[in-house]
Amino acid sequence: MLSGDAAVTHLIVLPGAAREPAGDVVLCDVVREGANAVLDALRELGIDRAGSIAIENVDVTLSTSADRAAEEAPGLGVDAVVWDEVEHKTGQETRLSATYLALLTVATIIAGIGVLLDQPILIVGAMVVGPEFGPLAALCVGLVQRRLEVIRRSALALVVGFPIAMGFTVLATWLLTAVGLVDRSMLLAERPLTDFIWRPDALSWVIGFLAGIAGMLSVTAARSGALIGVLISVTTVPAAANAAVATAYGVPGEAAGSALQLLINLAAIVTAGVVTLLVQRAWWQRVGTAAAQVGPLSGSGRKR
Repeated sequence: MLSGDAAVTHLIVLPGAAREPAGDVVLCDVVREGANAVLDALRELGIDRAGSIAIENVDVTLSTSADRAAEEAPGLGVDAVVWDEVEHKTGQETRLSATYLALLTVATIIAGIGVLLDQPILIVGAMVVGPEFGPLAALCVGLVQRRLEVIRRSALALVVGFPIAMGFTVLATWLLTAVGLVDRSMLLAERPLTDFIWRPDALSWVIGFLAGIAGMLSVTAARSGALIGVLISVTTVPAAANAAVATAYGVPGEAAGSALQLLINLAAIVTAGVVTLLVQRAWWQRVGTAAAQVGPLSGSGRKR
């Protein structure tokens, strides 16, 4: 099967090399745009049940054979979505782990202090530390792929994680107030640099939606640099922090506005992520159909 696939090159067979389970070891390079078809075919052969299928990214390959495989595979590798890779990557982010809760709590407390000090630097730092985009991306993948377990775990991480982080932020606010480091007047004072956090408007949805598109593209294309930019552009953690601080100081109007900002951003990101994945899936189905009808297209990118 691998020998007859134009997207496969550098095929190596090590007979009897595997001990548990016993069998052969087969290695090959597959251009990224042809990976989904190869993985589906391997599953049909039962390789994932009789043995295992491991995927590694290859950053650099100097090979005429690999270049030829990239040219014959349809589409561009940089645009290709390897669904197994995306599901695995986002699936790891759905666990309601102690590390996830700790990072979300720390990020929310940092953002709470940034709100009181009206310091955008602290707000940006909290956005980067916050791990909430992982469950959001997994939720999008679960909705598109109709994976109920992924949807359940992702929703649980968000529904449980944010209230816990906000609760600890309320306690931290009271503690910092008790030792004289912050006070209620700081929340009520003019905060021109951070008051957007609790005053949502139409642009809040637009920014969240655009961030969701960029974030999902960065996940599917493995562009971590773009993902950092996404984390800095959304106000999920800062909104949760502002709501917690306002609750701690008994300012219900600001707490309600912050909570609305949080919900708007979460909804916009999930909506954009689902739409992006659906468009990508439809596009690659079209590319595959066109390639089967008219022949190979140009491409680039490699996956081992």
